[in-house]
Amino acid sequence: MSMPASGRSQDGKAVALVTGGGTGVGKAIAKALAADGYKVIITGRRMDVLQQAADDLAAETGGSLRAISADVGEPSSVAALFDVVSREFGRLDLLVNNAGMGLPGVAMEEISFEQWSAIVSVNLTGAFLCTQHAFRLMKVQSPRGGRIINNGSISATTPRPNSAPYTATKHAITGLTKSTALDGRDFDIACGQIDIGNATTEMTQRMSAGVPQANGTTAVEPTIDAAHVANAVLYMASLPLDANVLTMTVMATKMPFVGRG
Repeated sequence: MSMPASGRSQDGKAVALVTGGGTGVGKAIAKALAADGYKVIITGRRMDVLQQAADDLAAETGGSLRAISADVGEPSSVAALFDVVSREFGRLDLLVNNAGMGLPGVAMEEISFEQWSAIVSVNLTGAFLCTQHAFRLMKVQSPRGGRIINNGSISATTPRPNSAPYTATKHAITGLTKSTALDGRDFDIACGQIDIGNATTEMTQRMSAGVPQANGTTAVEPTIDAAHVANAVLYMASLPLDANVLTMTVMATKMPFVGRG
C-alpha cells in the first residue's frame, strides 16, 4: 500500500475524493485508490450511477467507497459536498479533479452560449471550486497539507478540430494547476496534472468509427486501458508532499499526437 505522507484519518487510512468518479477514467482511478487502501469518495451528478459504481468497486477491491451526489459547477453543491467530507472523514489527503464534459465536433460559429457555459462550468469552474474548498480543509487539518491532481487531457496542449470550448477549458486547467502548485507551497499542498490521450472509456467508444484529424481526414486512433491512467495517478499520489509530478502525459503510443497534423 503506497500511502501519501500527508496524513491519515483516525483509522489510519488516507482519504481521497474523485470527481466524475462514477464512470470512465474517474471510476478507474477510484478503483486503484480503493485497492491501495484509500478511503475513496466519488462524486458526480447521478446518484444512481455513483452508488452502483461504489458498490461494484467495493465488491471488487474490498475497499471503502462513499458516493456523494454533487454538481461541481454549482458553488452551493460543492460547499455541501465538502461539508460532508469534513464531517464524515475529518480530512482530505487527495483531490482528483476529473469531472469533465465535451461536445461532438461543432464548428466554432455554431457553438451556443449554453453549450460553452456548460462546459466551462464543469471542466474549469468545477475544478476551481473543488480546489478552493480542498485548500480550506487541507490548510487547517492535522497533519496539514494534501495533494490535488487535475485531469488536463492532451487537449491542454493540442486541440482536436472543432473543439474550442473543451480545449479552452483544458488549457485553463494547466494555468490552474500551476497557480495551485505555487499557492500551495506554504501549506504543504502539492498539485500536479495528468494529460490523458485516448483511454478506453464510454466517452471514447464513439471514436471507434474514426475521428477527424487536423489534415481533414478521418482516422481510427489507438486507445489504452484506463487502468494505465489510474496507475499513473496512484504513483503521483504516493509521493511524499515534498515531491511532485507537475505534469505527466499518459497516452496510446501510436495515437497521432506527436507530429504534424
